[in-house]
Parts: sequence; C-alpha cells; structure tokens
Amino acid sequence: MRVPLEWLSDHVDLSVVDDPHELAAEFAGIGLEEEEYIGPSVTGPLVVGRVLTAEPEEHSNGKTVNWCTVDVGRPQPQGIVCGAHNFGPGDLVVAALPGAVLPGDFAIAARKTYGHVSDGMICSSRELGLGDDHDGIIVLSELGLDGAPGDDAIALLGLDRVTLDVNVTPDRGYQLSMRGIAREYAMLKDQAFTDPADIPTDAPTDRGFPVVLDDSSPIHGEPGCSRFTALTVTGIDPTARTPFWMARRLLEAGMRPISLTVDITNYVMLELGQPLHAYDAQKLTAPLTVRRARAGETLVTLDDATRTLDPEDLLITDAGDGAEGSRIVGLAGVMGSAELEVTDTTREVILEAAHFDPVSIARTARRHRLPSEAAKRFERGVDPAVGPAAARRAADLLVELAGGVLSTDTTQAGDAPEPRVIELAADLPSARVGVDYSVDDVTRLLAAVGAEAVRASDTSDEAPTLRVTVPTWRSDLTHAVDLVEEVARAGGYERIPSVEPQAPGGAGLTESQRARRRVSNMLAASGLTEVLTYPFTSQARADDLLYPEDDERRTLVKLANPLGEDRPLMRSTLLSTLVDAVVRNTGRGFKDVAVFEAGLVTHGGRPTDEPGPRFAPGYHPTALELNRVRGSVPAQPHHIAGVIAGHAVLPGVLGGGRRADAHDAIDLVHRIAAVNGQTVRAEADARAPWHPGRCARFTLADGSVFGWAGELHPKVCENLGLPVRTAAFEIDLDALLAQPDERDWTGALSTYPVSRQDVALVVDEALPAAELMDTLRSAAGEELEALEVFDVYTGDQVPAGAKSLALRMTFRATDRTLTADEASRLREAATTAAATKHGAEVRS
Repeated sequence: MRVPLEWLSDHVDLSVVDDPHELAAEFAGIGLEEEEYIGPSVTGPLVVGRVLTAEPEEHSNGKTVNWCTVDVGRPQPQGIVCGAHNFGPGDLVVAALPGAVLPGDFAIAARKTYGHVSDGMICSSRELGLGDDHDGIIVLSELGLDGAPGDDAIALLGLDRVTLDVNVTPDRGYQLSMRGIAREYAMLKDQAFTDPADIPTDAPTDRGFPVVLDDSSPIHGEPGCSRFTALTVTGIDPTARTPFWMARRLLEAGMRPISLTVDITNYVMLELGQPLHAYDAQKLTAPLTVRRARAGETLVTLDDATRTLDPEDLLITDAGDGAEGSRIVGLAGVMGSAELEVTDTTREVILEAAHFDPVSIARTARRHRLPSEAAKRFERGVDPAVGPAAARRAADLLVELAGGVLSTDTTQAGDAPEPRVIELAADLPSARVGVDYSVDDVTRLLAAVGAEAVRASDTSDEAPTLRVTVPTWRSDLTHAVDLVEEVARAGGYERIPSVEPQAPGGAGLTESQRARRRVSNMLAASGLTEVLTYPFTSQARADDLLYPEDDERRTLVKLANPLGEDRPLMRSTLLSTLVDAVVRNTGRGFKDVAVFEAGLVTHGGRPTDEPGPRFAPGYHPTALELNRVRGSVPAQPHHIAGVIAGHAVLPGVLGGGRRADAHDAIDLVHRIAAVNGQTVRAEADARAPWHPGRCARFTLADGSVFGWAGELHPKVCENLGLPVRTAAFEIDLDALLAQPDERDWTGALSTYPVSRQDVALVVDEALPAAELMDTLRSAAGEELEALEVFDVYTGDQVPAGAKSLALRMTFRATDRTLTADEASRLREAATTAAATKHGAEVRS
C-alpha cells in the first residue's frame, strides 16, 4: 500500500514527525513494514515560466520545433528549444533550467541544438514523473494551477512530497486505505481520530435502482453479497477533467488516472477502502442481480479478454434484452464488463458499493488470474458497514467536480452484520504478553484500534471480564487472543520483555524422519550432492524416458493452475525431474556429476471418484474428516533417487580414475538398505529407463519390489542430453522403512580369525547371482560370515550359454579358530548344494 504523506495529513497531524524515515521505522514497529521510500526525484531549478514567444522552425530532418523565449523570473528571458506544439505565447509552463536533475538522473544543461543554444527544457508530465503523457508539455492552466514566473514548480506540482510503500499483511485488509493507515498513525501517536467515513448518508428508498441478491450456491454457507448500495448521479459533464490534486494523489498511490468518473471511484477506494464500480446508467436494464455463474457462460471483461465462467463465480447481471439476470455486467468484486464501461459520453451513472464474500472473490480472482485492486481488498476483508458512506462520498465528488446531480433515491439490498462481541478476561493480556496492563490500559488500547470494551456486569472488580465490541472493519479479530495481540501492538512491542524461552521436552524426530535423514547423510558422505527439483513434469518426459504406453507411470495428476503450461503434471517418479539437474550441470561444464533427491511422487488417478471434503478457513477437521481428505487424493509416497554421470572415482596422481557404471548405482541401493537394517535382493531386470542388460530390480524380505538401479538406456541419455553410460537408481523409501529392522542379533562379536575360501562356479548364464548366493548361504551354515562375487567371466574358457562366477567365502566361528579343513568342508557343502539345485560345476 502506497501512502502519500500529503494525503495522510488530511486525516491526522503529521507535524509531530520531523523525518519521514523515522515514521517508516515507527510504522514497521506496528506491523506496517516499509517496502520502499519514495522521495523527491527532481532537484535544482525547476520554475514556472511564461512563454513570451514561440517561433516554429522547420528543419532539414522534417521536424518542426519551436524557438521560445520564456520569462522565468530572471532579468533576461531564457531561450529554449521545444518540440511540443500544445502551447503558445502567454501560457504558463514548467521550465527546468541548467543545473536541474530530473527523474532518471537526467541532468539539464545549456546545449546547442537546432541552431540555437537552449538554456533549459520545457517539461512534459512524463519527464517529471507525473504520468505517462508525453504528447505535449505541461500547461499549468489546464491542470487548474497558477503561478508567477520564477515560482518554485517543485512545490507547486508536489514533486517534493514523500510516499511510503508499506507491506500490508493478508489479515489486515483495513490497512489498504488512507482511512486504515490514518487510524494506525493516530494509534501510534496517541492522537484523536476522526473517521473520514463518518459522513451523512440518505436512508434507502423504494424508488432506487432495483437490486436483487440471489445466491443459490453460497460458499461455506456465506452469501456472495451481503449488502449492496446503489446511488444514481445524473447530469454529469463528460468533458470534465480530473483535477490535478486528485490525479497527483492517484499517481502517488500507484494508480494511473483514466477519466474523472473512474478516477473518483479509485480515489474513494484508496481513501476509505471500499471498492466501487460505476455503470453507465443509460446502458443498464433493471434490475441488477447478484448471482452465481451458470455453466458455459462467458464474459468480455474490461481488459477485452473473453473469460469462460465457473459456477462458483459471483456475477453482477441485468435484464439486458431478455429475462432478469440474463446479461452479465461484471465479475463481482473483480472486474466489470467491457459492454457497460463508463465512456467519454457517459452522462448518468449508477454507483455500486457492495460487500462481497472474501472467499468467493479470492477464488474468482485466482481462477481468472485477475489480481485487481478491488479484488485485493475484498479478499482481505472490506468493512461491511462503509458501503453507503463510500457511495455517498463518490457521488458528492461527482456533483462537485463533474456538475452532476445526486438522485434522492437510494438503493440498499441486504444489511450489514451486527458487530462481533468477544469476552476478554482483563488480565489475559498481562498473562500472555508479560507486561502489566491495567484494566484501564486494556480499555484504552483497544479503543485506539477502534474496539469498545466495557466491563461485564456479572464480574468482580478484582478479575473483571470485558465485553469487547469489535469494529466492523476488523474481520480478523475473532477470539480473545486476537485482542491480546492488538493490546500488545497498540501498547508498543518495545515494552515486551525479551526472555529466552526454554525448549519444551518432546519426542524429537519421528523414526521415519530419522531414517530419511540417515539415508541422506549416507549418500552425501558417499560423494553425492542433494538437490531439490520442482515436482512438475509433462507427458513428453515419459516419452524421453521410454516408458511403455501402458506403464502406470504415464498416469499423471494434472494441476488446475500449473506454474507453466509446459509442465502441468505432477511427477510419478523422481528421475523424471532429477535428470534436469544433471543436464543443467553438465551443460555448464561439470563433467562429473553425482546428485540425489529425496521427495514425494504422486501416483496417477484417484482412489475414489467422489471429491474430497472442503472446509471453511480456520476450521480444524476431525480425524475422520482428515481420513476422508486423504482418501480422496492420490497417494504420495516418499522416494529417493540418484544419478551418477562421468567418473565415480576421479582421475588423479594415483591413476586414471574410474567411470561410473551400473554397479555404483546398485551398490548405493544396497547401502541404503544396510543403514536401515535391511538385506535386499537384487536381480537382473528389464525396465525403462534403464538398459535392459544392466538393470537390477530390488525386492524386500516379503518379496515386494521397491526399486530399480543400473545404467540408463543409451536412447534415454540421447533424448535427455545426458552423458553416455549415466547410472541411476530410484527406490520407494516408504516401502523400505515399512519393513521390520533385521538388526536383532543379540550375540557377541567373535574374536577368532577368519578363514577365506575362493571358488569359481560355472552356471547357466541366465541364473541370477543372487539366487546362487542364497543357495550357498543356506548350505554353508552359520559360520559363513560373508559372501561376495568378485569376478564374472564369459568366453572361450566356459561352455556356450554359461558363465563363471568367482566367489569369496569368509568363514568364522564364534567359539574357536576354524581349521583349513573345516572351512574346506563348509565350502564343499555349499558347492554340492549349488550343483544339486543349479547344476553348478566347480571351475578348476
């Protein structure tokens, strides 16, 4: 919210502020944090000048300029070259003389141009930062201003003013107005506050423009429009221009002047916080109806965009050429229709000042991507009682500035709600804040924010209860603790003592949180870098990853409001977005990349066709309702994935390094399982996006599959721009953590030496190594401490269709030193079982 201090001074006494910077700091202390300090941007001699002569000269470039002499209050007139033609001798203009600096750090100096030495510049509005008008220079009489040659134009045009741009939090919509900011200033400086909305209004009559409130589908039971005020102003002069003082204030507040009628509605909105809309009354057909949209209806809004409406959209309609409510004249509280906008021929207007449901307006504004100034205020909460005063204020300005006549007929449909009353224990602020507030303090501080507090008649003087009537503009005050916050704010945050709180005892991280952190720490310690990617993807990425047409990973959830139209879907795998991080880094010169990501994926489809329940803001669902919400949305399990491209071991003085391959990704999955007390089984598999001959499928103890690892398919690397032979893994971490921890051994560590036996077995090439190792472990007994494959051979030395697996068997007993003969017998028992079950032959 931009706050022009000159405008603010209409409502409060700013003379007590010596430095606007100090005011900005004080505003921050009550929650109005400064976003920008907008101070004077013009320095040096900028004066009023009277044009004495203006001689047009045509030059060889085809341009005609005026060689002017201008009286600027000095002994001799100044000679100035000007290319504008909207002025003549006798006009008062604004002249920037040598030494002046205009917005954009544009320094003015005497310079030779078009055959003359120009001692300055005659200024346009845009050159002074007063608007976008650059068609001609400023003629003071056209702005309703006057002066004498040599007068300071900086003060005359208000170029010395200061505007503070403050951040208004979403729960304090009343601060989006000069009325609201002035009330905060009065509270800050302990000044009396006179409400600018406290102006006389006429009682509604039966002859006002007919208005019907017809909301058949209220959201959360709240009617879309609770109150609608309409006033009629006739006899408007369509040629009347917005006075300079109003246009200047609008510009300072960040709004562009458009036309007098529109500018008045915007001015009152900024002043009182009530958005207004003006309809060309001669184009309206009674009655005005407030209703919800019907499926398939469309509307061309003031920005000339055709919008398809949603049944939740709240509309303003009239009869048009048909039945009641048949023609749409505006999206309520957001934007009007282009068909009924006020034009330069409008002589009669209907002024609308309505109170709309914040939820309805917020949803419509976001649905149609129309963040208008009106919608911004309605969705944060507009004072439901200020509508009649705002309409009257705008009507009075139309009468004053446009020569209009205010009709005595007033329309008011609906009623303002009764002010909310909250009971507050008078000692609650002291107990919560830690400052000793007396009952009188609490009453006074609440009065400063507009609330009236009186003692309840049935309470004692020692522990009184206050009945606090909340002002209508404070929809955010709903509970006693909200009033406590206001007491602390109005009383000054600097009074609150700084006490370091003691951390409460608790359970700390959950087991799943500890497990996820354990896995991430292990991967980081292994040399991988954790990254975070956006969880949005597209069907094209499924094609890049070679997913089959019937693959369940192609069934994706589509977002209603995606960040970008190129990625409107939620990812079903982490790899679909993680590869982007690899491509980005390799494209910037990093040839060896190892990254991982832990996050959520979204399973396509929904468990039920019924929509999930929706609750009003601030409502806490019950456990049963939460289960219904979770049951209505797709599952989102935690996955963890990693990608290794380039070298797994970097080249160095000790060697040429080693490039990453499928075994690196497979080993990482085994290590993830190990740090969580699991032993998983890896088997060869063929699954996109991995290479069919270099892919491992991982299964848990219960036989369920929880992930894959290996080398990515060469075509996938080509599609995505990844380095060749990039390795990757992805697992369902929730499925892994759901398994019972296998680390339940309660014995003692053996202190006896190990005995290692190596054996090479020739087996069928299709036999998975994991299956052979399971057989060896089972037959070798408890003394087999470790079993690993250290070589795989296929070639001339083994039969066709076979392979040789070299395995290292490590034996250790808990109660003695195993002899070589004992270890050999255990090895032979294991190889005999392998020969019986798999036809394995010991390779000599």
